[in-house]
Amino acid sequence: MMLRPDPPAQHIVTFAQTLAGGGVEQAMLRLVDGWLDAGRRVTILLGTSEGPLAAQLPPGAEVIELGARALPALRVPPRLFRALGADLLFCPGNHYTSSVLWLRLMLGRALPPVVAKISNALLPPHRPAPMAAAHRLWLARLPGFIDQFVAMTAAMRDEAVALLAVAPQRVSMIPNPPARPRVVRLPPRLPKAPLLVGVGRLEPQKRWDRLIAAIPRLADQAAIAVILGEGASRPALEAQVRALGLGARVLLPGYDPEPTGYLRRARAAVLTSDYEGAPNVLREALALGTPVIATDCARDRQRPAARHGGAARRSRRARRRARRVAFARRAPPAPGAAPGDRRAAALSRAVRSAGRRTAGDGMTRGASTAAGITPRKH
Repeated sequence: MMLRPDPPAQHIVTFAQTLAGGGVEQAMLRLVDGWLDAGRRVTILLGTSEGPLAAQLPPGAEVIELGARALPALRVPPRLFRALGADLLFCPGNHYTSSVLWLRLMLGRALPPVVAKISNALLPPHRPAPMAAAHRLWLARLPGFIDQFVAMTAAMRDEAVALLAVAPQRVSMIPNPPARPRVVRLPPRLPKAPLLVGVGRLEPQKRWDRLIAAIPRLADQAAIAVILGEGASRPALEAQVRALGLGARVLLPGYDPEPTGYLRRARAAVLTSDYEGAPNVLREALALGTPVIATDCARDRQRPAARHGGAARRSRRARRRARRVAFARRAPPAPGAAPGDRRAAALSRAVRSAGRRTAGDGMTRGASTAAGITPRKH
């Protein structure tokens, strides 16, 4: 079900803490691009306009920098918000809901309708019982100051209806917008060895330590891991790489606003998170025909597909390889194997199953274009 405001919102205000390269902020900028195309006025409130995503700010959007880097400081001055005259406030992700509560407390009924996107698992796993209980109390408050929720998949919508205890019509299902069509250029100086590419923030949720720990145990000792992202876990991950002597086999080049070239070159895209919402990188990898190796972390239980000519289609070859990867993940571990060895063995089987991509692999030209990817001609 698509959300159709009545009357349509003419001035949409949204906000973000930084433009440091998170998936939530990147999806928000794509949405802003679409709203501008639809003739809407859009204002973006930013804690800071610094970061690699600054280059993706859509022309035509009004940008106001608040000068606040830390999330607790991202409090929009009520007088400023009133002066904007917005008729819709869009909250781009779960961790921004506290900023919406601040505005509700400050403005009361003067706050326009609020639409909040569910960007991640509402109830992250593996939390201590007291923290989980406190988080459930917070979730129970959200329907009191958010008017409409947007889930990216049917599974996330069902989870939201259950955990938020709201009527189904208060949760719309709208997938993340695709990237604009672009020319894919391979990054320079990539090693010729088989690449396992991970794309995501260097934060505890992403569990890149799992991938790093598995690298020395892989059957293919030439394989190299490339993890694209930045975050608070970088010092710990770099220390892990040094301790394991993997300086030549684990690369942390930082955030890349266009990871498509890496994904095209990869033996497989790898996602090791504890939990996710609907990770865009997996859809982009599959659209390129690149196999995916992932933990069972996403609330998305739909089969990713790309649309072309009104029909959803996927490469038969990519489907077969995806099934082989899935079977490799489910293969029983060796008796007595340690957890790290079991993960490494599963990853080794998946990498072997993925095989090396050839020039003819991947989605059809039309499906790749529908995913926002224009293959480069060589």
